Amino acid sequence: MSQDWTEQKERGSLGLLRFMVKLANLLGRRVTRLLLYPIALYFFLVVADSRRASAAYLARVFGRKAHWYEVFHHFHVFAGVLLDRVYFLQNRVEYFDIEVMQDAYDQETAEARAGGVFVMGAHMGSFEVVRLVSRAKAELKLVLLMYEENARKIGALMAAINPQAQQEIVPLGNLSAMLTVRDRLAEGGIIGILADRTLSHERNFPATFLGETAYFAVGPFRMAAMMRKPVFLMVGMYRGGNRYEIHIEKIADFSDDEHGERRNSPQAIDAAIAKYVARLEHFARLAPYNWFNFYDFWQGNAR
Repeated sequence: MSQDWTEQKERGSLGLLRFMVKLANLLGRRVTRLLLYPIALYFFLVVADSRRASAAYLARVFGRKAHWYEVFHHFHVFAGVLLDRVYFLQNRVEYFDIEVMQDAYDQETAEARAGGVFVMGAHMGSFEVVRLVSRAKAELKLVLLMYEENARKIGALMAAINPQAQQEIVPLGNLSAMLTVRDRLAEGGIIGILADRTLSHERNFPATFLGETAYFAVGPFRMAAMMRKPVFLMVGMYRGGNRYEIHIEKIADFSDDEHGERRNSPQAIDAAIAKYVARLEHFARLAPYNWFNFYDFWQGNAR
């Protein structure tokens, strides 16, 4: 990448989220949503890099040049999901109409209680609604692994909203993180990772995404393979108004088979990432405005 995503992409969203916290607590969801139009317009006009990235992404999805109002709508949906994130962190489930694919959810819950699972998400829709439902419906222990700098910034913000939610954030990159992962899995918990972004110094997996090669992180899947656990993809899609859909799919199982044979080979890891990418593309086409990587996602370095 010409500029690592950790250097450029969280600044605007974190600042906007801080602003949303103040508005949400002061005015409530209905009134604050009316203010999303001028807020989205400001970012649409001022943040040129994100505007260009949105237009390029939408062009890939639509197969044509994106209109300016489609790019603006992309910004507006992002602002709305950020607003809802505040209420999800406050466990305000009563504000929302949340539809869950129950069969897959029950399978994930059963396998988590049997020995823990990994859940791979993405910067698509709302992962907070996934965490909210996990807490509310099944009382499962869920921790979200994040790159260290993001964990520090987002954790501090979460502390102001819901201190309990802050405790669910674990920074990657040290031994204590791995010990936490091991303990949560042993307790029958869920390890959540947003697996769509990479770091320039890590080995990445090249895959065709929306017609061109993009690079995806190997580390989250390697960790699941090392722990020999099942892997699910979970996406909380925003569908307008107060409606969200939680899509859950099992994409890999690195646990030993019934004969005790291991299923965590490098080839199995590659196959899991390839399936993850294919399903991300499916959901990007299903709900294009839920994609929240506002940078050149395809400009990466193979490692």
